[in-house]
Amino acid sequence: MRSIVLANGDPTGFRQRLKHVIWRLLQVLPDRSFISLKFFSISGRFPNLDVPKTFTDKMQVRKLYDRNPLFPVMVDKHAVKKFVSDRVGEDCAIRTLWVGRDLSEVDWAAIRLPVVVKPTHGSGQGVFLEKPQDIDALLKSDLPAKWLETRHHRHNREWAYGEFEPQLIIEEMLQGATDAPDDYRFFVFSGEVRLIAVRLRRKGVSYEAFFSPDGARLDLQTGYRAPATSHVELPASLPRMISIAEQVASDTDFVRVDLYACDDRVFVGELTLYPGGGFPGCVPEAWDRKLGDMWDLQAKPPG
Repeated sequence: MRSIVLANGDPTGFRQRLKHVIWRLLQVLPDRSFISLKFFSISGRFPNLDVPKTFTDKMQVRKLYDRNPLFPVMVDKHAVKKFVSDRVGEDCAIRTLWVGRDLSEVDWAAIRLPVVVKPTHGSGQGVFLEKPQDIDALLKSDLPAKWLETRHHRHNREWAYGEFEPQLIIEEMLQGATDAPDDYRFFVFSGEVRLIAVRLRRKGVSYEAFFSPDGARLDLQTGYRAPATSHVELPASLPRMISIAEQVASDTDFVRVDLYACDDRVFVGELTLYPGGGFPGCVPEAWDRKLGDMWDLQAKPPG
């Protein structure tokens, strides 16, 4: 079975492993202190939590103070399907084959492979099941239990992920030409798409490319994924994808709407409220302030 997490081609060095150890030690701190110190460990500066200007600073303020009751629905990979269906139609929701907490209860004979299995409350967790042996391997592993035990909302202090019971979900696997389909990520501010990021999977390695809403390639990169060096063709359905993203995000100050284009259909993959925890590297540094200027942040620091 293959992980849904894509390698970026860069080895994890000693300094990065050390940071992960430090972040685990910081987990005991209150939210504001933890966020400030983790942010500093990544960027060498503390976030401005009182008068935020950049995208990354504003994201930290959202995590600390925005308790929009819609947020838990939007990040719950099961509950969000009804949310998406109500806004843009059932055809845009990836089909759910099963949801629950114990995979031993699944009637696997009724599950047509390939499928994706992942937790409803997590990020960067899940596997592709493409053959019967993959099912056996997953059931013998401790992955499902680890997924359910993960307190994802505590890792980066992303409040919404802790407001519902974690479950496991089995979804129909969408197919690209040779692999999982390309992932189109629409940065939507106050109902308007302002930036498009494309995540490509090629031979198990992830690449990225950025575009303006009119389809022009932008010379941007985050540094966490290698930039796609070859031509990246945007789908003919781009105008419809933009429309879907804007409808889904219509009453939210910011959300990243992740879409897939398969044949002549468009599917909503996830709604991402806290991309990369909002830490430096979650968006191209060159556009951190520019994206911050686009964001009419509804959450306000106290005082």
